[in-house]
Amino acid sequence: MTFSIGLAGKGGTGKTTIAGMLVKYLVDKGRAPVLAVDADSNSNLNEVLGLKVEETLGDAREEMKNGVASGMTKDVFMEMKLSQAVVETDGFDLIVMGRPEGSGCYCAANTLLTQYLDRLIKNYTYVVIDNEAGMEHMSRLTTNNIDLLLIVSDASRRSILSASRVSELADDLALNIERKVFIINQAKDGQEAFLKKTAEEYNLELAGIIHEDSLLSEFDLQGRPTIELGLEDQALSEAYKFFDKIFDQ
Repeated sequence: MTFSIGLAGKGGTGKTTIAGMLVKYLVDKGRAPVLAVDADSNSNLNEVLGLKVEETLGDAREEMKNGVASGMTKDVFMEMKLSQAVVETDGFDLIVMGRPEGSGCYCAANTLLTQYLDRLIKNYTYVVIDNEAGMEHMSRLTTNNIDLLLIVSDASRRSILSASRVSELADDLALNIERKVFIINQAKDGQEAFLKKTAEEYNLELAGIIHEDSLLSEFDLQGRPTIELGLEDQALSEAYKFFDKIFDQ
């Protein structure tokens, strides 16, 4: 059975970086195969994972909307395009959803896409879904039927409030989410007590705090894949500690 994990939160909180850390963690812990899904219209999970993407599912959806090649059924076409869109590597694969829908009707393409993506997911032990910033994906019900929702914020009250709204919206929409936990990223030393108290005020289950990390920032500035970080890195080490707690429960 596949265990699915979604990440959500305000833009600029490091959500995609944490998604990459989680993929690395699952592979390191022998929980492969893992499928990483970049469901953010501003796709950059591949950069965190150090992979090159040639095709996205958005490309396939657009092509199908404009008509498939003569002699090929839509089912065969979509299955072929989905296979082409999967980037394979050691321990995990990546698939990128691509740009959001444009004008016109995508109903048939989206239906087929969902069907084949569901089939693909069943081939993996874990699926990590990096959603777009904000709450749009939740109101469209694309963050549904998942085992664990990781809600990410930075160390500001405004971002924590945004995280609480994501959690509340998931409840209001009655999404099928088994568990929700909260992660605070980019914290400064000395903020821990305040951040824990604020998380409690907003009724968020705080899984862990990741502190500001100069090496991680340097990787980001240089465009180096953060999946190459070692456990001597503070941020990755902190992430691994609370991942251990989450997945041991």
